[in-house]
Amino acid sequence: MTSAVQIADHAGIRELRLNRPEVHNAFDDRLIADLTAALQAAGQDSAVRVVVLTGVGASFSAGADLNWMRGMAKASEQENREDSLRLATLMRTLQFLPKPTIARVNGAAYGGGVGLLACCDIAIGVNTAKFGLTEVTLGLVPAVISPYVIAAIGLRHARRLFLTGEIFDADTATQVGLLHQSVPAEYLDDTVHNVLKMLAKAGPVAQQEAKRLALGMHGLTEAAAEHIDHDNATLIARLRVSQEGQEGLGAFLDKRAPNWTHHI
Repeated sequence: MTSAVQIADHAGIRELRLNRPEVHNAFDDRLIADLTAALQAAGQDSAVRVVVLTGVGASFSAGADLNWMRGMAKASEQENREDSLRLATLMRTLQFLPKPTIARVNGAAYGGGVGLLACCDIAIGVNTAKFGLTEVTLGLVPAVISPYVIAAIGLRHARRLFLTGEIFDADTATQVGLLHQSVPAEYLDDTVHNVLKMLAKAGPVAQQEAKRLALGMHGLTEAAAEHIDHDNATLIARLRVSQEGQEGLGAFLDKRAPNWTHHI
């Protein structure tokens, strides 16, 4: 079976490529497990100086896989909670990885894909990419990724994007702080390479401590994040099995409008 994550090393740089291009690198159990394991290995490897996260194909990550969502719609509340905790572990691993991380955003990012790039230290994307936190349109909320997205873009922007579920472009992603920079596709690799050259000049221990310092000054610690993750996993599990969550997921899977939709 082909790994859901391709791993490539070059001169201290470990590139992790989400490798489900046929479904726009959408999340399923295997991708979550493979990426979590790859990140943990990179964090423990002294030869790795920087981790670059990107996608194979046209998209960075489309969020939840359709078949995975179908399974979760039928699963119990406890099964949904356990599923959410696995995703939470992935996000927490990336957020607190003891190496500099770069999101090389090669295309669209939705839902959990937005969570991944929010967890990275540096995010650079193509200027044609689209983004969205569309969970409310399914009767759900972006619970697991919320601490990381809010830390990246701030509370005010998060409140808007969480509530509207709107799709937004790379310019907006840059304005709100989700991307640090957006560039034409032909300049993406050169832009990432320039950042890598800057990172190579810094002491690796100093970088690790600088990252811990920045997160700590914002009150972000791994222990605190794990506690929040358990609460958020409980929340999303409850919403997935609720009447509204079931209607929203069912409508999405049936390609129809949910019953709460009306014209304002």
